[in-house]
Amino acid sequence: MVSGFLGTLTTEERTLLHLLDHQLPENNWEAPMELTQAGISAAVHVQRKHVPRTLKRLEEQAFLNTTSRHVPGARQRRRVYSLTSEGRERAQSILKRVQSTAVQNNGQTVMLDSLLSKSQNTLETLAHIDEHLVVHSEPVLSPVSHPEGSASLDAQAGEALVRRLFARAWQDGRITKDEQLLLNEVVDFLGMHPDRVRRLSNEARREIDVPPPEEIYLDMLRQALVDGVIHEEEEVLLRTVQIAFDIDTKTHQRILQQALQQPYRTPELEAYRSVLRTALIDGVITDDESAMLETLRKETKITDQEHAMLIAELQDGIEG
Repeated sequence: MVSGFLGTLTTEERTLLHLLDHQLPENNWEAPMELTQAGISAAVHVQRKHVPRTLKRLEEQAFLNTTSRHVPGARQRRRVYSLTSEGRERAQSILKRVQSTAVQNNGQTVMLDSLLSKSQNTLETLAHIDEHLVVHSEPVLSPVSHPEGSASLDAQAGEALVRRLFARAWQDGRITKDEQLLLNEVVDFLGMHPDRVRRLSNEARREIDVPPPEEIYLDMLRQALVDGVIHEEEEVLLRTVQIAFDIDTKTHQRILQQALQQPYRTPELEAYRSVLRTALIDGVITDDESAMLETLRKETKITDQEHAMLIAELQDGIEG
């Protein structure tokens, strides 16, 4: 779930605005990270898991071009995305609608157009506006590609995974080279800022309960299977985890069957999902609904990660 003013825009609309600000360089063999799936995921505040579906819908509407370019820091060429002329036209119409929105800034009513500048990305500016259209000096929401700030509930699922991986790695008091390579793969997949990664590492060192490797792998499989499909890049990441955790084919099949037969939704979680779906009917969770949901989570012991995954699934279904 994306909070604040950004939550009033669909994932597709946020993606178009992001790509309008970050255009693919012409006649250049390199492309910036912002144009990859990881970069888009971070910028629009959704789990990497849900980006391919959003991009596919935009491609079907002839709004996107896709190509492969070298990305600085990446070992292999990456798939990158840019707007077609139709996509640019659609993005500009969304931007005009946003610009005409009246907001409260320092006690005065101003048009959003006056706050947007060419020196700052549109989504970064909008991240300072809450659901009541009040402008704040600090962002209401911060992408995981930034060093600090509260990530969306959707993106927090990725943070939770990285924290658990670090907890496992720190079990013996040091992180080996192989463990670091695995962590690098996951962090790169999520497009996470190094400073944010360091904070998660420090938090993990204080963890008392260290999750066993198979439990982490099961969690990753369940997240990958949220939409019923394990995408190509997810398969690559899962194979990396298999090697790092010494999970053979037989063990993988056993855990995969467990993930398929026992999805992350327990009866309590299923009931919570029903309440959450009702709250999301109008696309916005009000303060009263948020307080009620928080109370329900405490009573049923539903974690923030489970809540984030449900939000992402329901939001993706609404937009699809």
